[in-house]
Amino acid sequence: MKLYVAQRAPNPRRVTMFMVEKNITNIDLVNVDLNALEHKGEAYRAKSPLAKVPALELDDGRVLTETRAICTYLEGLYPTPNLMGLNFEEQAFIEMADRRVEWSLLMGVANSVRHTHPGLAVLEQPQFADFGHSQAKKVLEAAQWFDHVLEHQDWMAGSRFSIADITAFCAIEFAKLMKFSPAKAGLPALQAWRDRVASRPSAKAQ
Repeated sequence: MKLYVAQRAPNPRRVTMFMVEKNITNIDLVNVDLNALEHKGEAYRAKSPLAKVPALELDDGRVLTETRAICTYLEGLYPTPNLMGLNFEEQAFIEMADRRVEWSLLMGVANSVRHTHPGLAVLEQPQFADFGHSQAKKVLEAAQWFDHVLEHQDWMAGSRFSIADITAFCAIEFAKLMKFSPAKAGLPALQAWRDRVASRPSAKAQ
């Protein structure tokens, strides 16, 4: 199998962290140069019609896109250690946490960075700075809520590390491009959680 990734992009990093947590080493990583608009080319669009990364090309030639779909597939192939829930009830609560993180935190960070950072202008034309700044305010509101959640539990979905923590960590790390950090924002529980995740080997993989 081949996993198409892009340097510094948060969604491919979610999958590579997931793979490290599961000790998956037999998938080839293929870098897609976003700044060169390689993802917009005909060859890559044949694999990922919406020109997005990551994309997982299976041995039979089929291609899975969408980060969570890829992780679901890998969870099925490599069920331990479990990161998405051991039964339907835990799966539902972990997915709820992951979706909350993805839609309220990661999406806001991505929109803010894409519309305000000059280095991403080539990827986002036109950039709307006012929209980017408004998204930054929403990121802070979401981060404050997650800080409150983490005052009462160790991990995003409850008592153990899960895919929701991977999604949230990639969002927080990408938020450095908008000069956001939990510590500077006065969010000690979120910062302590971030530091716990950062100490894991998967957090050091890019």
